[in-house]
Amino acid sequence: MTDPDTDIIVRIAAKGDGVTALGRHVPLTAPGDRIAADGGILQGPHHVDAPCVHFPTCGGCELQHIDDASYAEFVTARVAGALAGQGVEPGMLLPPHISPPKVRRRASLRASRQGRKVVIGFAESGSHMLVDLAMCEILDPRLFALVAPLRSLCAVILPEKRAAHVRMSLTDQGVDLLLEGVRIEGLAADEALLTFAQDHGLARLTIDEGEGPQTRWEPEPVTVRFGGVPVAFPPFAFLQATPDGEAALAREAQAAMPAEGAVADLFCGLGTFALALGDERPVYAAEAARDLVLSLQSAANRARRRMVADHRDLFRRPLTPAEIDRFAGIVIDPPRAGAREQAMQLAASRVPVIAYISCNPASFARDAAHLIAGGYRLERVRPVGQFRWSTHVELVGIFRR
Repeated sequence: MTDPDTDIIVRIAAKGDGVTALGRHVPLTAPGDRIAADGGILQGPHHVDAPCVHFPTCGGCELQHIDDASYAEFVTARVAGALAGQGVEPGMLLPPHISPPKVRRRASLRASRQGRKVVIGFAESGSHMLVDLAMCEILDPRLFALVAPLRSLCAVILPEKRAAHVRMSLTDQGVDLLLEGVRIEGLAADEALLTFAQDHGLARLTIDEGEGPQTRWEPEPVTVRFGGVPVAFPPFAFLQATPDGEAALAREAQAAMPAEGAVADLFCGLGTFALALGDERPVYAAEAARDLVLSLQSAANRARRRMVADHRDLFRRPLTPAEIDRFAGIVIDPPRAGAREQAMQLAASRVPVIAYISCNPASFARDAAHLIAGGYRLERVRPVGQFRWSTHVELVGIFRR
């Protein structure tokens, strides 16, 4: 018999709080926890000990206190809830793909000098204060291994009472490191940079003192491979957060495309999906960032891919139905805000299949409603939890005429 002096957590809300059947939000609770009348938490079977000593202070993770089954359910529920809010019902809501711990290959940390001490980490949840990382359960160990040495380097190049951004990416050649907000003055600082890059085998070291990035170390051109093709990688350019998450998204998009015919990749970035679509078919790739387009086209040419990379702002100048109808399939991967203008044009087209990759279930659901109103059906959706233990959820939706 249920104790009348307790309330049970039945789900996790979009921002990570536990929610009772009566709608009460309680931070740091798991499904099955009971909330006593005095506000105390009686932990249930899905409440687990967090694997990181910095949880819950560190803002890098929000859900380390729930078990894997509850986290997978949360990822799925975020997608299902967003779709339901727009009156969209998918044909199939597939099981989620969840990235394992310690595989995040891209990170943006902050560094702050406080007297003789340098603090490097993520900001505290709901605060600008930094958590000085002693461990991290989400970063690839090759990235985390640089945190302690960076404290020593920043003691030389970080001005007092100033914060710097530490941006790291894993590339084919190793760690690509971009330091923003530092100041390089004198021979000692220059030598410290060179020694750091050499000692830690960096793929590249780039400094931005406020006047734009300047590469200080790059033994060989830095690349990242997509579909087996090495693409020149601008400092801290966009990458999917984890290799396995990227692969899960790419598999869904590839499987949806017809066996033959030209396809288009809209908001293509460096070609994450455009190059994964294969080397036997023509691909049109559109992107607003000129440096990414140039990198992709050069890589495609070297690999003899049948690809056209177009420098085109799809918010201001979306593909029209007449342009879209030339393709056998469309892959679209817009920013968090979605792609309302392009979705409206897609809805008016006759392209047989659309693979829509999204990092925001809410904007995806809004665009999905436009596509369905235009005659498409949402055949299936695969939720993807690349940002493990966070409330950030991604997905792939497949639409067909």
